[in-house]
Amino acid sequence: MSGGSSGQIPVFGKAHLSLTPDLTAFNEGVFILIDKPETWTSFDAVNKIRRLLKVKKAGHCGTLDPLATGLLIIATGKATKSIDTLTLQDKTYEAEVTLGIETDTWDADGKIMAEKRVPEIAESEWPGILKEWTGDIRQVPPAYSALKQNGVPLYKLARKGAEIKPEPRTVVIHSIGVNGWNPPFLRLTVRCGKGTYIRSLAHDIGKKLNCGAMLSQLRRTAIGDFSVEYAWNIPEFQSWLYTARVHYAVH
Repeated sequence: MSGGSSGQIPVFGKAHLSLTPDLTAFNEGVFILIDKPETWTSFDAVNKIRRLLKVKKAGHCGTLDPLATGLLIIATGKATKSIDTLTLQDKTYEAEVTLGIETDTWDADGKIMAEKRVPEIAESEWPGILKEWTGDIRQVPPAYSALKQNGVPLYKLARKGAEIKPEPRTVVIHSIGVNGWNPPFLRLTVRCGKGTYIRSLAHDIGKKLNCGAMLSQLRRTAIGDFSVEYAWNIPEFQSWLYTARVHYAVH
């Protein structure tokens, strides 16, 4: 087990690259730490791992948008019953917010809706500005999201041009750290609770400053005690799995 703790369910991460475990464990139920590549949906990553392992049941613990990279915990077998437990864990993200540009999806995947001049802000001013979004806050989810309205994902309704007004909800942001300010790019580290949208945070910052903003990059670096440092990228996991199968074929 590596990168954290999950009770009785085995966790397989990068520290196991040199191991050749009993491959039946994947069918029985494990958590696998994967570094999701950009452009892949979380569902793409789950399907890839399911096909590689030839397991019947697999799911993930917390969706990442296609634009985002980073830690995705994939559960197999009986471990899928514990997905909710990990989904409730706090998340840590490295984000880049681009000020002066507003899109319909609130990120770089969307259509540009407005462009405005970015006000002059000293880097030392950002902690005071961002303090508004720490603690328990009310946040409006993006219209282009997987949240459902009458059983239909909002992004599907939005693509059809339907009027969507997601309801504000309470989320918690434990901390926001500034990693760099090179106008119009603001780099942040955000530690937050379940259900927090970093896209919404970016949008709200732009709205507050009256210049618009979008989320231009996002990487999830941790879920609870589990770190992306221990996560396999897909080619690494595929290569490791091939070696493990050869080992068992020979022995």
